[in-house]
Order: sequence, then structure tokens, then C-alpha cells
Amino acid sequence: MTKIALISGITGQDGSLLTDFLLKKKYKVVGIKRRSSSFNTQRIEHIYDNPKYSKVFTPVYGDLTDSSNITRIIQKYKPDEIYNLGAQSHVLTSFETPEYTSNVDALGTLRILESIRMLKLEKKIKFYQASTSEIFGNTEIPQKETTAFRPTSPYAISKLYAYWTTVNYREAYKIFAVNGILFNHEGPRRGETFVTRKITQAVARIFHEGKGVLKLGNLDSKRDWGSAKDYVESMWLMLQAKKPSDYVIATGKSYSVRQFLKEAFLNIGISIKWKGKGLKEIGFDSKTKKTLVKIDPIYFRPTDIKELRGDSSKARKELKWKPKTSFKQLVEEMMVSDLKSYKYAKKNFIKE
Repeated sequence: MTKIALISGITGQDGSLLTDFLLKKKYKVVGIKRRSSSFNTQRIEHIYDNPKYSKVFTPVYGDLTDSSNITRIIQKYKPDEIYNLGAQSHVLTSFETPEYTSNVDALGTLRILESIRMLKLEKKIKFYQASTSEIFGNTEIPQKETTAFRPTSPYAISKLYAYWTTVNYREAYKIFAVNGILFNHEGPRRGETFVTRKITQAVARIFHEGKGVLKLGNLDSKRDWGSAKDYVESMWLMLQAKKPSDYVIATGKSYSVRQFLKEAFLNIGISIKWKGKGLKEIGFDSKTKKTLVKIDPIYFRPTDIKELRGDSSKARKELKWKPKTSFKQLVEEMMVSDLKSYKYAKKNFIKE
């Protein structure tokens, strides 16, 4: 029989990529999207516009802050698998909207799991919770499933609540519920406010216009960056396992924002050099001496994590999962996409 998957956050990077993946697996996909006054379905337009998906893809309006709405959706479609990818996922924004972030990211997970329990669908539904490497904070490196958690933002704290809620419902009510502790995963569909996409769009603009200065915060933060396309496969694999468990998904290698910048500029033939310190540091074209990068304190977080680097040995052994895309390949893929589309956010630049 055809399996039914319910995905929250269908319009996001991971939601759209997971939808592509599951449709290829012959699933029927029901996608929850928030009502908005503007169009926010760009990442799934290729599915909307394709008649062959009309009977296997159903978008529905929903909101993780509305318990009755979530319960009605689950009751109506009775999915075999639920992937909770919906969230307020921007770390810096979570400092500005901590209550909203908690309501969606923490209590949203509780609402789904409680709906499964109340509807007595514990034995039918398998549940995937999108956790995050941010829950580790500044702790031992590399981070794995047994590493202590030290969250450093309202986003991470909310996600840690969701993590333990998932564990509790698994143990208390025997729901097949898992946490995917995914480290940073990027790609051409990444949101424009995230640093990796902000960089690739800025570099694309500089290439096309021959001018522009990119403003960034902490250049020395190091992250374990992988490909979102690789990572959504791990979500599915977790729900196909014989027993539910929690898994770290990572490449095992970390790179700084500075290194990401360097790699992105190399894709357009520019070698970046640096001078100055702190807020006065600038990045410039080694040939033309033109300033291309400046530091802006507005992009610094109140508390930040120095380095995240994951140990995904458990997933590699038990799920037979491994990353397929290297760091260089990932940056190149994003650059090629943004050079072609040439879409950018003007607010990320200052005039020279």
C-alpha cells in the first residue's frame, strides 16, 4: 500500500527537498504550510505545476501554534509518517522573538505528539523531529549523541525542549519517535537570511554588477556544513529503522564563515585577502584592492557557538548513511545556482 507522509514546514528548504525525495519513493505527501499574505511556495512550485503529482501531493493550511488544527489534520489524513520540519529556525531572530520561537519550536512538537496520543495512533504513526546541532552549544568537539547539551539561544533551548519531549513520548507511550540532530545543511534552496546563502547571493551580485560590499558578523564561527539534499535522506532512513533512536547527522568536518567566503569568491575568480582587526577588519580583492567584505555588529549574536562539528558514526553504522557532497562541491552548487538566478537581498549591501 502507498504510504502517506505528513510534513510540516513544506515550503522550507528541507520540506521541499524531502517532498521531492518521498514522491520518488511513491509516497503520498500532505504538506502543512502557514497562511501568508504573500506567496511563499517558490520551493515547491515545480510540484504544484506538475499534473502528475496532483493525486499524490496535497498542501493544507496549518499552524504549529494551533492544537485543534494539527489534530484535525492528523485525524483526517492518518499518515504513516510525520516529519516535523516546521520551525522558526533563525538563531539571531530567536533572540528578538523568544516567545514565538518557543511556541512554534518547543510546543509545536508537543502538540503533534499529543495529537498522536489522543487519537490513539501510537502504533500507526512514525514521528520524525527535526532537532539541531545548536542544542550542543559550546561543548566538547566533535559532538555526538552522548555529548552534553548547552544551548546558547532561545532557538536552541526550544529545540532542546522538543528533543526531550520526543524522547519522553517514545518512552512513555511507545510512539516510534526519533530525533534527527542535523548539523548545518545548506543548498540552493536555503533561505536568503542564512549566512551561507547570503554569501553566495552577494558574491553572485558582485560578479554581475562589479560592485557591492557584503556585511557580515563573526567570520571565525566554525560550522559542520553539509548538503541538505544528502541530509533529508537520513530523515527517511531513521523512520525505516527497526527501532526508534536519535541520530547525529554530520560530515565530521568544520569550516569557518571566513573559509566559506573564500571558497565562494574563488568560484568567480576572486582571491580574498584580509586586513584590520575586529570591527575594522575588511576583506578585499587581492588584484583590484577593492573592498568586498565589512563587519557589521548588527549581525553578532548575544551569545554564539565557536565551533560545531559532528560525529555521525552511529548513523553511518546503523542507517548506512553517509554524506555524498563535499564542502567545495556544496559551495560550488550554491554559487552556480545563484549566478544563474541572480536573486539577492539589497539590504545585505552598502553602497561604495
